[in-house]
Order: sequence, then C-alpha cells, then structure tokens
Amino acid sequence: MPSSTTRRRYAVVGAGHRANMFVRGLLENHADEGEIVAWVEPNPVRAAVHEARVADKLGGTRPVYDPADLEKAIAEQRVDRVVVTSVDNTHAEMVSRALHAGVDVVVEKPIAATAAEARQIADAVAATGRNVTTTFNYRYSPRNSALREVIASGEIGTVLSVHFDWALDTVHGADYFRRWHREKVNNGGLLVHKSSHHFDLVNWWIDDVPVRVFASGGRKFYGDDAAHAHGYEPTDGEKALREQGVDPWALDVDGDEYLGALYGPEARAHDGYVRNRSVFDAGITTEDTLGLLVEYAGGAVLTYSLTASAPWEGYRVVVNGSRGRAELEVTERGSVVFGNGKAVLDPSFTDAFGDDDLRPSGERLLVQKHWERAEERPIVAVGSGGHGGGDDLLLSDVFHGRDEADPLGRAAGFLDGLRASGVGYAGNRSLETGEPVRLAELGLGVDLT
Repeated sequence: MPSSTTRRRYAVVGAGHRANMFVRGLLENHADEGEIVAWVEPNPVRAAVHEARVADKLGGTRPVYDPADLEKAIAEQRVDRVVVTSVDNTHAEMVSRALHAGVDVVVEKPIAATAAEARQIADAVAATGRNVTTTFNYRYSPRNSALREVIASGEIGTVLSVHFDWALDTVHGADYFRRWHREKVNNGGLLVHKSSHHFDLVNWWIDDVPVRVFASGGRKFYGDDAAHAHGYEPTDGEKALREQGVDPWALDVDGDEYLGALYGPEARAHDGYVRNRSVFDAGITTEDTLGLLVEYAGGAVLTYSLTASAPWEGYRVVVNGSRGRAELEVTERGSVVFGNGKAVLDPSFTDAFGDDDLRPSGERLLVQKHWERAEERPIVAVGSGGHGGGDDLLLSDVFHGRDEADPLGRAAGFLDGLRASGVGYAGNRSLETGEPVRLAELGLGVDLT
C-alpha cells in the first residue's frame, strides 16, 4: 500500500478504552496523516474523555453522534475512513453501514462476534468494493515476527504441527469476567474475542488456511457455580493480600483517574454500564478454559489451549517441522504482584515487572534442527507500545501505509480477519454440537482459501 499523501479524516466509532490506541496514534506519530473529525458513541461522557485529549493538543471541537446517525456523521464531517472499536456484536452493523456510506473501515479484532455477523460484513464488502482493515497487533511484536522469519526461511522444513498454550492471569484474565465480555452474546466468547489474536498468529506464522476445528472446554473457574464457588480454598498469597486490605479479584475503577473518567459514576449515569462487576457473579456465560484441535489445508495440525485463571501470564509456542523444531516462550508477567493495592491490567502494555522470581518477564526463541544442538535466535527490539512492541508498528501500517513491501506480510486485511475469527466461530459451534466443524460450513460468503 503506498504511503499516504493526504491527511485523512477519521470518525471513531466506540469511545471506550479500546479507542485509546488509535486516538494516541493520530495525536502523536501520525498527526500529519490523519485527524479525528467525529465521535460516534452513545455515551457522551466517554466521548468527552477522548475529545478532551484531542482538543488539548489540536484545539477546536469534534461533534459526538449517536450510532444511529453514523451516515450523517460521515456525510457532515466529510469522513474518509471509519475506525470501529465498539462492542464486538456491533461491528457487523457499524462496519457494513460505513462501507455502504462510501468509506473504508479499520476494525478492531475480532471482525465480528458471530459467523452470521461476519457474513453481513462480507456481503457489504462484495457490494461496495470498499476496504476493511483488521488490526492484529501481535503480528508486529518482534518476537512473533522472529518466529515468522524462522518458519518462512524453511530451515525447520515443512510445518507438521503447532502447539500453542496461552495463559491469562488472575488480573488480566479475570478482567474479561468483570466487563461486557462476560456475556458471550456480546463477543462470541474468548474463542472469538481473545483467541482470534492467537489463531491469526498461527495462520500467519505457517502461511496456511484453517479448514476444520474441534473444541472442548467451558466455564470452569469464574461465576457463581464453577471451581471457585465449590470448595475453593484461598491460597496463602490471597490470604496475605486480604490481610493488607487488598481484594485480588476486584478492580477499583473509581480509584483510577483514566478508568474512572471512562466508566465512573458520571458515565454510569448515562447507560448503567458497570465496568467492575464481580467475577463470581451469576449469569456469566463466557468460557474461561478452552482447548482446540485445528486442521489446516496444507496438512498441519494445531493444538491450542487457553486458560483465563493462571497465576502467570504469557504463552508458549512449539512448531514442529520436517527438518526440526522452533520454540517461542514469552513471559509477560511472571506472577501477580500488587503495588498500592493495584496491578497492571494487561501486562502486554508494559515491561515494568521485576525479575526477582523464578519466572522473570522475558522471551526466548530456540531453533533446533535434527541432529544439531539448539540455537537461541536473537529477537531484535523494534517498535514500542503494547502487545510486545507491536502497537506502534501496526499503527504505522494502518495510518501511514508502506513505501515498500513488507517481506513478513504483517498487514492484515478482511480475509485474514475472517480466517482468524472463523476458527473461533467453528470452535463455538463445536462446543455446542460436540462435533468437529469445517469453516466452509459457517456460511461466511467467501472462499477462505
């Protein structure tokens, strides 16, 4: 994609925390390439939080439109491109309407919450010929790019299998069960909302297309009737925290300046949304423990697991090839440590963790070919921002474009979004039926190959 030559006019749909990365990008590194000219958000308080940042730097005032008036916003503000960061089950409507209104769209992953909603976007793309960009920032993380380079070089041969184990800890993982993600109808569950990141990585790493999925799992820990509710004995660590007056399962939204502005009493008064509900409430429908078996068109097999109640956060990837094996280990938070009664929600957004335990934060990529010793490959730290340094590199592709081709092919388009979320859709159907599900059976309206 060529570099931008004009300053694009953007409307941001959804003014929760997910908008922050895009607002920051357009205010800082990419201010010469784009400007926010409108907010599309039903809660004026949340829109005002982001608007204050933009006004402080650029001056002026950007109007706030209700989602029902998306087309009006596009027309009145002469919008060139829409960024969609709203709740997942609104993506299909917002993306489709924007496309039919004559603009391109950047949509936060996942592309949609269900297969039927993804089909709605696919039909709109076919009818309008407009462009949809899906933001998979983990592709841009240097450690993930390094693994892609190893596989693409052919040194471990043809990929035969991948094992991918992702651990979300009792701060970040638990947070999905405090907010709107706890209700599966809002986001398709973690197989779609969170794991589409991971499925996209595998699709991209091995340059292949998923064709069949078998899934197992459920809600095993959170809620009022799972493991924590049945004979759970607090650990010594939890007891010690409670003696200090810290509830390790709670989130003090009102005590945090940024989160309090977005989700505190003033914002709640407009829509009733509570950002910090108990992770042990009744009515939670999102699964917290999941395992998948995925078959690929080229013959590779993926085994995948997701745990949202682990004591540490990170992931391990093993790629077995016909000539050897590559192993990537990443620790984003070795243990949950509270300071001033708080812990960073998402450890992928900071490196501010100590190395004083047996699992220090860090990363290591090993490559071992048959009949040779293992080698550790360097991971060159480039980029900044969250998701292992991937955010700013992603934003450069989204807002600036490329002056030359990227040999790693990190920019993700509409088809990539469907392939990644499609694994989650098929996994959800498999959870319901107990049978393996082919992505071709989902009715997405496009040929994923």
